[in-house]
Amino acid sequence: MKTKLIVMLTNNDKTVPDAIEVFDGCKNLPVQFWGFKNVGLPVAQMKVLVDDIRAAGKTACLEVVTYTEQECMDAARLAVECRFDYLMGTLFYPAVFEFLKDKPIRYSPFCGKVSGHPSILEGSIGEIVAEGHQLKALGVDAIDLLAYRHVADPEGLADAFIKAVELPVIIAGSVDTFDRIDRVEQMGAWGFTIGSAFFNKKFVQEGSFNQQIEAVIAYLQN
Repeated sequence: MKTKLIVMLTNNDKTVPDAIEVFDGCKNLPVQFWGFKNVGLPVAQMKVLVDDIRAAGKTACLEVVTYTEQECMDAARLAVECRFDYLMGTLFYPAVFEFLKDKPIRYSPFCGKVSGHPSILEGSIGEIVAEGHQLKALGVDAIDLLAYRHVADPEGLADAFIKAVELPVIIAGSVDTFDRIDRVEQMGAWGFTIGSAFFNKKFVQEGSFNQQIEAVIAYLQN
């Protein structure tokens, strides 16, 4: 399995204000999955960006970093209205899951106790794995795991979770070095997100946004 890169048009857990222009400048790069958050852009601009992503033949992902049941339900409705292909994040609520069941969208909720902005993940490895088993039994499509935001043992959690829970796992947040990309691949994650690290030039010193993405693409192809 080739681990998939999801480029997030986000910085510090918010969609960048010029995300439409940023995507237009890099839409021809060989990356299939593109995402952004439910905060930072007006809804009208979100719809334009999703349309642009889909028109380019790419897959559109919404990652939600709000936590109450009402906020998560609002985000799920927004994801459907805007025609996203994936809804990533939200704390799991049965009402949100039921709403999405018959919709043409894949749902990948968070696992564990997630809070704050930027997000942190709390809970023991055993507790988070147990929740993963519960979500799999219910029928979610995948899990959005904030492994590198875990307060105790990021890689221990990710390794144990991916081995134990037979679902696609997206490692979201703070994958900001080539060493971490190596670990994510070695652990067998389905995919991983990078947003802030591209905007903050973590992969190519003083390189452009496109050059950051190109460096990671080249690294994944080696």
